[in-house]
Amino acid sequence: MFLIMLQYIRPVAAVEHYMEAHTAFLQKYYDSGRFILSGRRKPKSGSVILCNASSRKEVEEIMSEDPLEKYQLALYEIIEFEPTKYASTLGK
Repeated sequence: MFLIMLQYIRPVAAVEHYMEAHTAFLQKYYDSGRFILSGRRKPKSGSVILCNASSRKEVEEIMSEDPLEKYQLALYEIIEFEPTKYASTLGK
């Protein structure tokens, strides 16, 4: 399991210009079962994605498709972790 933390490195207005394409990118990986949850950071400085992938390499390949990566609008921190406990409501 991977936590992906995006930090915007350009003005929010520049990021907003690509938000529709970013949302389509997210949906592709929700549909594939790779993304579990995502959302904007507060204050609006980036976002967070929870990703179920087989390897860090796979995560890096996925994130290379993100328009925010393609247009150098965000930096990514990828944190691998092994879930040991979760809320029973997560799967509902």
